[in-house]
Amino acid sequence: MAEAASPILFERRGAVGWLTLDRPARRNAIDAATHLALREALTAVEADRAMRALVITGAGGAFCSGQDLAERRDMVAEGEVDLQASLVENYSPLIRRLIALPMPVIAAVGGVAAGAGVGLVLAADIVLAGASARFQLPFVKVGLGPDCGLSWTLARQVGLNRALALLLTGDAFDADEAFAWGLVSRVCPDEALAAEAEALAARLATGPRAAIAAIKRRVREAADQTLDEALAAEAIMQGGLGLDPDYREAVTAFTSKREPRFR
Repeated sequence: MAEAASPILFERRGAVGWLTLDRPARRNAIDAATHLALREALTAVEADRAMRALVITGAGGAFCSGQDLAERRDMVAEGEVDLQASLVENYSPLIRRLIALPMPVIAAVGGVAAGAGVGLVLAADIVLAGASARFQLPFVKVGLGPDCGLSWTLARQVGLNRALALLLTGDAFDADEAFAWGLVSRVCPDEALAAEAEALAARLATGPRAAIAAIKRRVREAADQTLDEALAAEAIMQGGLGLDPDYREAVTAFTSKREPRFR
């Protein structure tokens, strides 16, 4: 019997990891096999000290259409569906691990990103969208509420009012709207999306590792802090980074009028 094709493609190109959802016939919908493959890929990312940036994208003209409802249909028919267990065991750890990565995570979105696919997008640090990108949060259309951290990430990105409107209607929106609302960092032609993501990831991969990890952590934590708490945390952060060899290298490079060479 032929071995089933992997639902994702994962490789490292230099210092940049590329994670491509690869179920184009299902618009890269997530099923049990995809969850397993994602767990294995993230374990590899976390263990690879040579990897300094990660790009997440989709194959076949789609990013990710969310949970594979064909899989859910069979479970519902058999009376075996347990959505809480699915989230606790699969989606919630996935989002936590992506957000916790110390390296920059770039989502390169072409075509549809729906439901859990948008959850993946908002777990990234920078989102690039092709002109064809279409986003949707259709949970209400199937009698559900948001998951994959979207009740937390979406309002922080677009504000409470717009988050509620998007979740209560389930209406789709395009790349330009996503950019205007702050969900997307940049919109580019579809044919340029991969090259844009590659160039940005390569640039970020040369940055100071400790500072990048600290920036990611500090900005996310500050959203739930008072100004005084944020100021105190910044002082602690800078105190640590000031002792890092990359800071000394940057100061030396500046005074020597050359580009820094970070570790």
